[in-house]
Amino acid sequence: MIHLSDINKTYPGAVPLHVLKGINLDIAKGELVSIMGASGSGKSTLLNILGILDSYDTGEYVLDGTLIRNLSENRAAELRNKLIGFVFQSFNLINYKDALENVALPLFYQGVSRRKRNKLALEQLDRMGLREWSHHLPSELSGGQKQRVAIARSLITKPAIILADEPTGALDSKTSVEVMKIFRQLNDEGMTTVIVTHDPNVGAQTNRIIRISDGIITQQSHA
Repeated sequence: MIHLSDINKTYPGAVPLHVLKGINLDIAKGELVSIMGASGSGKSTLLNILGILDSYDTGEYVLDGTLIRNLSENRAAELRNKLIGFVFQSFNLINYKDALENVALPLFYQGVSRRKRNKLALEQLDRMGLREWSHHLPSELSGGQKQRVAIARSLITKPAIILADEPTGALDSKTSVEVMKIFRQLNDEGMTTVIVTHDPNVGAQTNRIIRISDGIITQQSHA
């Protein structure tokens, strides 16, 4: 599903910052993987490269059989929208749209009719136990509810991979457990999921922990 070979990434500047240094990584279909490391270790940059949100300088990235290097912007966006669902620490919900509209939004950009996208969005909210909250604004939802809306939105296009950047970072411990339960359920259904986290309790609930330090993968272990 994911193959990285000798990936390097440097951010230019007066003093160039070599963020990723020869990253080699394979993630198989259906894995639930966590990437752990301190702030500045390169884990978020790695996730952005996996999500085709950032470029890499040298090396090779193959996603579901497609070599990512030198893709046009349109082809990169097409592949990203087809294969990847994103979940963020800050939820990234649109404040003036209700839960249903937030979940349905990716389908709007794909040109799906309003009736069909609302039907599919309601199904995802129902799956998250939020049907009765479908017409509530984000400001009317708890942190855990917001994250479940965000997960529902990430699933609406039926992606092959979920990439989650600190998905429990803004939640209390009890709600974090509930959110991780959802990710494990998705994994049981065959969803490939990569979670960036600094929380060892989150890492322990994944199938494999990848530790990164100073842009180098230092350890891979099964949780």
